[in-house]
Amino acid sequence: MGNSEVGHNALGAGRIFAQGAKLVDLALASGKIYEGEGFKYISESFEKGTLHLIGLLSDGGVHSRLDQLQLLLKGSSEHGAKRIRVHFLTDGRDVSDGSSVGFVETIENDLANLREKGVDARIASGGGRMYVTMDRYENDWDVVKRGWDAQVLGEAPHKFTNAVEAVKKLREIANDQYLPPFVIVDEHNKAVGPIVDGDAVVTFNFRADRMVMLAKALEYQDFDKFDRVRIPKIRYAGMLQYDGELKLPSHYLVSPPEIDRTSDEYLVYNGISTFACSETVKFGHVTFFWNGNRSGYFNPELEKHVEIPSDIGISFNLQPKMKALEIGERARDAILSQKFDQVRVNIANGDMVGHTGDIQATIVACKAADEAVKMILDAIEQVGGIYVVTADHGNAEDMVKRDKCGQPLYDKNGQLQILTSHTCHPVPIAIGGPGLAPGVRFRNDVPDGGLANVAATIMNLHGFVAPNDYEPTLIQ
Repeated sequence: MGNSEVGHNALGAGRIFAQGAKLVDLALASGKIYEGEGFKYISESFEKGTLHLIGLLSDGGVHSRLDQLQLLLKGSSEHGAKRIRVHFLTDGRDVSDGSSVGFVETIENDLANLREKGVDARIASGGGRMYVTMDRYENDWDVVKRGWDAQVLGEAPHKFTNAVEAVKKLREIANDQYLPPFVIVDEHNKAVGPIVDGDAVVTFNFRADRMVMLAKALEYQDFDKFDRVRIPKIRYAGMLQYDGELKLPSHYLVSPPEIDRTSDEYLVYNGISTFACSETVKFGHVTFFWNGNRSGYFNPELEKHVEIPSDIGISFNLQPKMKALEIGERARDAILSQKFDQVRVNIANGDMVGHTGDIQATIVACKAADEAVKMILDAIEQVGGIYVVTADHGNAEDMVKRDKCGQPLYDKNGQLQILTSHTCHPVPIAIGGPGLAPGVRFRNDVPDGGLANVAATIMNLHGFVAPNDYEPTLIQ
């Protein structure tokens, strides 16, 4: 299953790099994760402090993986952690809604096994990923604050003595993605695992975009996005470094891939001016991820990045048109201005609204995306340009779970079982426009063409030949 981060890395870099999940797998399998500077740094807190693990509890493999958390729990205890607290975020987005209960039961069992070995290991807090902690691109700091209050301060509107009971009970008022924050308390109604001075913290998500904001709150002394109330003196490390440009966090357990010589750098160096635009939830994808996890411009005189603020504080199915038309208008204006050689946009509706599982809202979302694409293609027609239309992964094209024969699945009440995750279907690519030279055709000798082949293709369309180590162009 693809995801937006690695998809845009491949689209922009023209090559496939070992990414977060793979890098973490290798480090855990070899044991090198425990030999690195990041783990040595946090382990200095093991003697007197608590190790806190914060992240998404899921086997979806998009932001984190359950088995990696299990290995990290086992390895940390074997390497000196005497007191461990888990602060989990429920998924229901990259995996089925309701699967959270099983994941929590699994971790509770693992923690019970650690307790039998003399390790004080417990769940401390939880909440749904879209409501607690995992916001991105500074869209809604209240999401991070809700997590901070539970994880650091030990304060939340809901208190339970058992995490499985907590998730089951809170699912009566919200789905996995939007579970309200809760803390686990002892018999005296006292939180069992707030983060305090002398503790170590690891955010175990390997994907960057939804961990950067929490990393800033944990690491930055000069921080004004919300009142942290109490700022514990901790040793903090990410599973990976989430922003190479910001060097954030400064400590991490696994070194990130080094993505060099991206297509945008190549094109800008050769004088190609670029306009990139999306709304907040995907802005980093057409800039940071596209450029190899690099913030900023290669040449500010030749590049312009425009971020349109996403709606804040509501589920995307309530505003399914999102900012598609605004993105289309900005792209149209950039094209008609003829100031740019390349205009790059991401229209996020099919993904973001598809994740909500609301089929009717997703239809509205796709119509809005379609309208925006038409606006852009009409502008391309006017200026005699070329268009390339594709996607980073599937989602909205299939909204229900299916059996092995492809037939929709129903629950015991006869209701369709909704699919909220990305799909495994290949995505299409369309290339055309009046500026396309006569005789340009798709090659028939690239049977496994994918996202990484797009960069060389775009270079060709600009009149350049891609570097030899890029995946080959799709056109001849």
